[in-house]
Amino acid sequence: MSGTSVDAIDGVVLDVTDHNQPQLIATHSEPFPDALRKNILRLTSPGENEIELAGCVHTELGEHYASIANTLSELANEVRVSVIGCHGQTVRHRPDGAYPFTLQLGNGAVIAQRTGIATVTDFRSADMAMGGQGAPFAPFFHRTVFSMSGTTRAIVNLGGIANVTLLPGDNNAPVIGFDTGPANALLDAWIQKHQDVQFDKDGSWGKSGRLNHKLLDLFLSEPYFAHPAPKSTGRELFNLDWVNSKTQQLDISLSPVDVQRTLGELTARSIANQLPAEIDEVYLCGGGADNGWLRTLIEEQLCAPVSTTEALGFPHQWIEAAAFAWMAAATLNRKVCTLPSVTGATQSTIAGAVYFAK
Repeated sequence: MSGTSVDAIDGVVLDVTDHNQPQLIATHSEPFPDALRKNILRLTSPGENEIELAGCVHTELGEHYASIANTLSELANEVRVSVIGCHGQTVRHRPDGAYPFTLQLGNGAVIAQRTGIATVTDFRSADMAMGGQGAPFAPFFHRTVFSMSGTTRAIVNLGGIANVTLLPGDNNAPVIGFDTGPANALLDAWIQKHQDVQFDKDGSWGKSGRLNHKLLDLFLSEPYFAHPAPKSTGRELFNLDWVNSKTQQLDISLSPVDVQRTLGELTARSIANQLPAEIDEVYLCGGGADNGWLRTLIEEQLCAPVSTTEALGFPHQWIEAAAFAWMAAATLNRKVCTLPSVTGATQSTIAGAVYFAK
């Protein structure tokens, strides 16, 4: 799994012998090479010679994904890996146009041939073909591993984009999930621009700034936040141009650190504003769960207790990768693994395309 933060590739080996209680066997993460990361970020917005660049990145990513899969196979010792699930790297997500599409790069044929293992990629297109958003997809996995009868839970993934899964205490009620808006993507992009570091470790820079309420109001006026689910978003909307367009609407000069402070508040409030009041428990996962400042901001906005998914027995940093490993096993066995109540599709689908090694 590599997400909208474009910081690293995470991989797991997952035992799905019991489909309803998957177990982590091994984990591994590697940061993106700097040149590859820059090329991926170039592809997230329109530019020159996109097709040539996308084709090269597609294959280069396949090589990196395959290398990590082989490392994981070694870490898992004698465990036989039956299938690889590779989400790929999203470079464009357009679910609401006349011809909806989503594009994840990462050559599945390369992965299958380099590893000798069947590989599932392109998880989202089948859902979009049935009228869905093609995102978020982790809620099906969240329902399997985190649901508890009688307790209404929210699982909040803090990646580049934040998404939430609402798990009802009533087992007959539908699971709801959607992207709430930016999480790490804007915080990372802003500090990269002004401090020349990859991310704001534990929010140390952001929490030293002052919250600008006028700017926060402008951020929160973005129509996406008020749009009802199902919905999904990405860097196509929430990017540095979006931040700059909002700051330029103010008639005062803002220090970069105050903007960072306000972006942190934006993440917390946009999540809290879109959660229903009747939530018993909130659990965070994803890279942003390591940011103590961001966690505190979220806790301040919510009445329900907030923890990470470690409290439910699953390490927060590996959930997204585990979800796609779990989905790949379902795909290989021709089982549906999408939730129309989340994506808005007309029916559940078998997610993904399979590349066989032979």
